[in-house]
Amino acid sequence: MRKADLGVAAYLLAAFIMMIIPIPKGLLDVLLACNIAIAFTVLFTTMFSQEVLDMSFYPTILLFTTIFRIALNISSTRCILTTGDPGNVVRTFGSYVGGDDLIVGAIVFLILIIVQFMIINKGSERVAEVTARFTLDAMPGKQMAIDADLNTGAIDDAEAKRRREKIQEEASFFGSMDGAVKYVKGDATAGLIITVVNFIGGIAMGVLRRDMDFSTALSDISILTIGDGLVSQIPSLLISLSTGILVTKGSKDADFGSVLLRQVFGIPKALYIVGGIMAGLGIVSPFPTLVFVSIGMVFIVCGRVIAGEIETAKIEGEINEEEAAAEEIRQPENVNSLLQVDPIELEFGYGIIPLADVNQGGDLLDRVVMIRRQIALELGTVVPIIRLRDNIQLNPNQYIIKIKGIQVSEGEILFDHYMAMNPGYVEEEITGIPTFEPSFHLPAIWITEGQRERAESMGYTVVDPPSIIATHLTEIIRQHIAELLTRQDVQNLVNNLRETNPSLVEELVPKLLGIGEVQKVLQNLLKEGISVRDLLTIFETLADYASNTRDTDILTEYVRQSLKRAISGKFFPANETTSVVTLDPKLEQEIMSSVKQTENGAYLTLDPEKTRVMMKAVENEVAKLENLGKNPIVITSPIVRMYFKRLTEDYFKDLIVVSYNEVENNIELQSVGMVTA
Repeated sequence: MRKADLGVAAYLLAAFIMMIIPIPKGLLDVLLACNIAIAFTVLFTTMFSQEVLDMSFYPTILLFTTIFRIALNISSTRCILTTGDPGNVVRTFGSYVGGDDLIVGAIVFLILIIVQFMIINKGSERVAEVTARFTLDAMPGKQMAIDADLNTGAIDDAEAKRRREKIQEEASFFGSMDGAVKYVKGDATAGLIITVVNFIGGIAMGVLRRDMDFSTALSDISILTIGDGLVSQIPSLLISLSTGILVTKGSKDADFGSVLLRQVFGIPKALYIVGGIMAGLGIVSPFPTLVFVSIGMVFIVCGRVIAGEIETAKIEGEINEEEAAAEEIRQPENVNSLLQVDPIELEFGYGIIPLADVNQGGDLLDRVVMIRRQIALELGTVVPIIRLRDNIQLNPNQYIIKIKGIQVSEGEILFDHYMAMNPGYVEEEITGIPTFEPSFHLPAIWITEGQRERAESMGYTVVDPPSIIATHLTEIIRQHIAELLTRQDVQNLVNNLRETNPSLVEELVPKLLGIGEVQKVLQNLLKEGISVRDLLTIFETLADYASNTRDTDILTEYVRQSLKRAISGKFFPANETTSVVTLDPKLEQEIMSSVKQTENGAYLTLDPEKTRVMMKAVENEVAKLENLGKNPIVITSPIVRMYFKRLTEDYFKDLIVVSYNEVENNIELQSVGMVTA
């Protein structure tokens, strides 16, 4: 057990011992002095702490000091009642602080009680209650602000985690303070009651047990009682003051004293006015001239000194800014910062800023957070930080999407309008501004808020501008997620899998495959929209076949076959027949005979005219499926799939190519055509 724990335990144990066992007056003097010292320590520590969380255990400290102070009060009361001598500290407080007079001491004691109970305690209680309420109400907004900063790249994951923990600690602290203030209030009430009981009981014990006459008992016991009350209430007042300072201090990361002085005496104009008023009162009124004029001159001089300091600080600040700017230009590493490229950027004109501004009710930042979560669940990979920034060079309602610094897509919206799309079964058309949906380039119209309900009732699909941008961004990310997957991302995935399957990871990486080779396999899967979330199955398959070949394309085909349940679930709906297109076996044979193996992998050597005829045949068969309202799916033999997909991906971006080994046995397929050449 640590020494600090033993010290705290001894502190509490001493409090309970004093409540039960009489202690000598000499020891009582020492403990009373220690109690005063602890109260001053808490007061000044509270004043000079940088922020409230530096005193996060203050509610517990408040409870401990209250218990110890009550125990001392009980011990001193016991000494007054039994021996009539509670020690020098109590007697000194009664005779010196209390003026050695019953009436003076009683008045001073009552004033202390009134100040503590009516002013400090009551105010602290209200402030703590309101602060706790507002802190809890502000938590969701603060969490959203942290997520927004994280998504825009302003902070990293570690900083976001630290801020979230700080918010939780603040909520817990102010919630505890709301209840802990009741300790202080109850302590003041208990001190008053104990003093009254002590006064009555002391006089009774002096008259009945120690054969004192009433006047002597009243004089002697009253002084001791007042002293006992003062020696208890002064530390209690200090602790109450500490509580008030802490709950009114807020969470500003600043030094208490400097901020306080700067805020009170930081404006020279105010000091000039106060100095003039004080000097004028000293001259034209019966007030002491010397005193008032002297104070007025002090304020005027202080105002001039502060004004000079402000001017000097301003000049120094300008010089420092110029030097910092010059130094910034001279630093060579700043050139390196210009070379960094954000993986994903969303730039927009000034007309779209309200959609991204939380203060104006925009939720685009929240939608970006949801996009990253959606992609992670759908494809099993982490989307890089999406940088959002305004661009005055764009049209007000225009936005562009960049991947690795290069624009890949753009769109334009109409603020305060909605995009209505005809799903194909709308009987009556609605009027609007013709446009195209940016994600899938479908025909659409812009309609006003007043037309929205009518359009929805007629069967139109109505979408608001933030949803348009979010959907467009999501589709762009899906299309480019493969090239966004870096080696570091793969390393992070490997590290996560190592926590649950260390033997598998140790067998595969780096003994059989390097991180770069695993990256290529995952990129091949993502390029065709196959989720890599089931990383365990992927790694198991790679570990099975990597000893035979390190060709990442071939390994990808093995992995796809292992993921046939996921592939079937993605492309072939359950309990219904799926229409597909097949390949002519002769064409498959021609493709395989044209494959040339090299050290850098395999490639096709098909005749260009043959390729053109084949692509024309694919186009015709795909058109049949699209006319039926079906997804364009071509099914091939396993050995041909990879090469056929590579051959067609430049011509048909959305063409789905699967092999027979990637289809579950319970899936029903219907061939509606065959690609021949």
